[in-house]
Amino acid sequence: MAHVSDLPCDGDGACMSCKATPPPEDRLHCRTCITPWHVACLTRKPETLASVADWDCPDCSPTVTAAAASGGAAVVSGGSSSGELITAIRAIEADETLSEAEKARRRQGLLGGGGGAVEEGDDDCASFRCSICIEILDRPVTMPCGHNFCLKCFEKWIKQGGHSCAKCRASIPPKMKCQPRINLALVAAVRMARSKSTPSGADPSKGYNFVHNQNRPDKAYTTERAKKAGKSNAASGKIFVTIAPDHFGPILAENDPVRNQGVLVGESWEDRLECRQWGAHLPHVAGIAGQSEYGAQSVSLSGGYEDDEDHGEWFLYTGSGGRDLSGNKRTNKEQSFDQKFEKLNEALRISCKKGYPVRVVRSHKEKRSSYAPESGVRYDGIYRIERCWRKAGTQGFKVCRYLFVRCDNEPAPWTSETHGDRPRPLPVISELKGATDVSERKERPAWDFDESENVWKWIKPPPLSRKPALTGNADASRSYKKSSRRKIPRGQSFVRERTREGGRTLRTQKNIMNCPTCQFDITEFLKNPQINRDLMSCIEQLQLQLKTTGDDATDDKLEEEVDIVEGDMETPPNACKRRKTLEQKGKMSEEKGDDSPSSPLEVVLNSDD
Repeated sequence: MAHVSDLPCDGDGACMSCKATPPPEDRLHCRTCITPWHVACLTRKPETLASVADWDCPDCSPTVTAAAASGGAAVVSGGSSSGELITAIRAIEADETLSEAEKARRRQGLLGGGGGAVEEGDDDCASFRCSICIEILDRPVTMPCGHNFCLKCFEKWIKQGGHSCAKCRASIPPKMKCQPRINLALVAAVRMARSKSTPSGADPSKGYNFVHNQNRPDKAYTTERAKKAGKSNAASGKIFVTIAPDHFGPILAENDPVRNQGVLVGESWEDRLECRQWGAHLPHVAGIAGQSEYGAQSVSLSGGYEDDEDHGEWFLYTGSGGRDLSGNKRTNKEQSFDQKFEKLNEALRISCKKGYPVRVVRSHKEKRSSYAPESGVRYDGIYRIERCWRKAGTQGFKVCRYLFVRCDNEPAPWTSETHGDRPRPLPVISELKGATDVSERKERPAWDFDESENVWKWIKPPPLSRKPALTGNADASRSYKKSSRRKIPRGQSFVRERTREGGRTLRTQKNIMNCPTCQFDITEFLKNPQINRDLMSCIEQLQLQLKTTGDDATDDKLEEEVDIVEGDMETPPNACKRRKTLEQKGKMSEEKGDDSPSSPLEVVLNSDD
């Protein structure tokens, strides 16, 4: 064992003996356990510079204690057990047939008293522990050398000046220092190990859902014409879910006739076009799906604005607008004017005030986030907007900001937990001090946590959809695209003149006039409306048939009413009036030369029943 004064440095790099934080050149690392030690506080320092590379800390080497005052021989305390442990560790390190992951697992088993191997039944999660905090890996980050660390431990290690792996001293690539990525495959493995250790009587929530390639849907761009034009025509592909374009909340199994399971958290797609086919986020380019007077249904994190901050369970989102995208500037990322709470930004603010659930997808294009997928687009569940405000962005112009907090019944793809979210306190946002136009919800949200059922659900009825549901074919996709065009009131011209600031005239734009039933564009029809002669002849034939069958029914009705009136012995108050009505009808029929009333409609209107 180490001497009472020999203590290593803690996780923050401070010496546990003198409480000071020594510089890197005054720290010495043990070759066995890689633990940092303060050289000035060691009772047994390395004798030569060459012995530094083979130096063992007091915990990994037997300590020779002084003999008794009588001058007895030196006694090696703990030499037997410590020497066997060190010999076993060095034997593991010298075994070239073992991988680095297997060596780490066996070293962990030795230090835990398992004899060099972790028994599967004892601790299924023993091989999934962080080498820094010795806890179960939380949001694991895998080094190029194969060692795994928690995301927070790794970020703390980098802030302390660590440029190499904390376990094997392999160099860390610069890109990984700036942008560590969570190993989702390892997250699934940790979750499976935890589920094995769950008691049989427990009721764990749904686990992480990963969609393999063989279970993915058909591509939208399978036709030869679409292949020639590229993926630009893929928007007309099949929609696999039966939801309306303005559907709020998760996509359930009842809306998934193909797989009958709904869209699950963790599902990935190749690109935004394939994501659109499953309804998670319908726009292929825009980052916000919503309507300014109705609310926002989904957002996409794609790294479009520098002001975005992603912390997994919550993130700060920047609204749309503020850039000049006219002409050939469609990819312009420079902001030239302030954003306002209008259009899609207003849709997000309405969802904030009402507490509507918002679906969130993350794209691999978000290079600054550790929670973004390595490739493609991933559905990360339901979030709720808690606050929104405006503040000056990094480019000097005002931007609309939104605080999203996760509130889903399924666990996030990056966490090893087996249950969904629980209500959590809002994070402290420092930029709110200088913010303007701050909006907060003043009523209970429509989507909230039910303590009795322990689930997130609709507390208030969800908003009714104002658009027809997608039927799962290309025609429905095209009709949705047409119905989403701008509507104009009656009496306006068929084209709209457009001008820009400065007097430059733009091309005229066609005004869309939709059918009130099917939302089809009827602009060309309204220019020269024509009567449908075929339909008119069908209606006339039906009216003639109705009159023929109605005459026979009217004769029977008149005879029945006359029998009722004549058979009334007590002469009810309406009998006289009814008799007069029938006599008038008979006279009118005689004048017309017909024994029956003119039409069945007259019988219904003139009867007193």
